[in-house]
Amino acid sequence: MSGIGRREAAQLALRCLDLTSLKDDDSEDSIRALAGKAATPHGAPAALCVYPQWVPVARQRLGELGLPQVKLATVVNFPRGDASPGVVAQQIAQALALGADEIDAVLPWRALAAGDAQAAADLVARCREACGTTPLKFILETGQLREPALIRQASEIALAGGADFIKTSTGKVPVNATPDAVAVMLDAIHAHGLRAGLKVAGGVSSVDDVLRYVALAAETFGAARLSPATLRFGASSLLPVLLAELDGQAPVAAARGY
Repeated sequence: MSGIGRREAAQLALRCLDLTSLKDDDSEDSIRALAGKAATPHGAPAALCVYPQWVPVARQRLGELGLPQVKLATVVNFPRGDASPGVVAQQIAQALALGADEIDAVLPWRALAAGDAQAAADLVARCREACGTTPLKFILETGQLREPALIRQASEIALAGGADFIKTSTGKVPVNATPDAVAVMLDAIHAHGLRAGLKVAGGVSSVDDVLRYVALAAETFGAARLSPATLRFGASSLLPVLLAELDGQAPVAAARGY
């Protein structure tokens, strides 16, 4: 175990949080409201994660709040993961033009599960090229891959292709992050020399969940290295849970998914 207590874990998770809204009914008002939640009495999250068209709105609101340090992440090849490399490269170019600081791309997990590892490797390579030096997180959709061997293969393909983070889930499927999947991903990160981070997304709804994932990450990176550079949590419903813990209030029940 990491030896990290509940309050310390909640503070770490807040610093490592990608505060997320990826809903079909997102609007200018809802994205401004999301950005407003980044101004907490306990510090700001690492990033906001929104659809590309909402990046400028989120950027403007963060500027109004005096939070220019909060990164803007967005998604491509989302959520199905079956667009062509050329299309995904165009999505990345458009997202960067809109001001995105980080790209979360869905690995073609269906192709991988069907035995086409080359399709996954080709997409990773194209995304890495399109991103340049922009941080690239690859979403493996581990709840759909299910098998540890497939999760390990997906992790290795993403890491070998230059992913800066590997991420569990889109949050759009029945099974998202699980400790078993995260353990496989962390083992792959360790095997690749700890050159990439872990993003746990979907299914994290309590401080107990946070403690579990922080302990796993600490075993791999060491507790002293846990930071937004090595660990992210993708959620919005987790924020009130963390704030309740930090405020010493009764636990708050988080919504499912993001």
